[in-house]
Amino acid sequence: MLGAAVSTVAPMIPLRDSIRSHSFPIVTKALILANLVAFLWELSLGPQLAQAFLQYAIIPARYTHPAEAAEVFGAFAHPGAAVLPFFSSMFLHGGWMHLLGNMWTLWIFGDNVEDRLGKARYLAFYLGSGLAAGLVHVVTNPHSGVPTIGASGAVAGVMGAYFRFFPGARIEAVIPPFFLGPIFVLPAVVFLGWWFLLQFFNGAFSLMSAGEQFGGIAWWAHVGGFLFGLVVCLFARRARRTPPRFIEI
Repeated sequence: MLGAAVSTVAPMIPLRDSIRSHSFPIVTKALILANLVAFLWELSLGPQLAQAFLQYAIIPARYTHPAEAAEVFGAFAHPGAAVLPFFSSMFLHGGWMHLLGNMWTLWIFGDNVEDRLGKARYLAFYLGSGLAAGLVHVVTNPHSGVPTIGASGAVAGVMGAYFRFFPGARIEAVIPPFFLGPIFVLPAVVFLGWWFLLQFFNGAFSLMSAGEQFGGIAWWAHVGGFLFGLVVCLFARRARRTPPRFIEI
């Protein structure tokens, strides 16, 4: 969703984790490539980008107030067009920092979750996380006419899965703008738990504020994606029985 997942950690940025996957993370890399290609496509649109966002971004009011929204944004051409934004929006981004923040977070946490779930289940899980995040965003911002884009909801689902599968992993992180140090090493349960609490409380403040969103970030989409990932993975069977490989950090 609008606002990079890693930027909302505020103020810590993960550098690496202590677990190495046993298999090549082809799905994670393919997702990163797909997001990059989609962003390059955005850049090629020029003045037509705004119209593309109206077609491919999530606009909550189009689902909760369809008649009124149709006068402003136009009606969906067919029922399938109403479903498309819940998937297309998670591959669109509002700028390089938005893209890089989300993809870096996916790179840090995605390979291990992919290794644990298996390729096909991981891809379905990623898309399901993004869908859940989009639905939560619509429910919590029913009157919003702001196009919402970004992979943050899906990436939040990956973070929720990592929280479930690897709570004892170590996350090496820095506080911007001091990217050369000092470096902090935190348990994943602390790092990701703190991230989730920030999303939750900022989301609560957004509901109490007069504006449609708080800080231009879809906080509840992050919360929804994270909880989806956490709950689904409570019941997910291990795809690989090989124990995780830890490295010293």
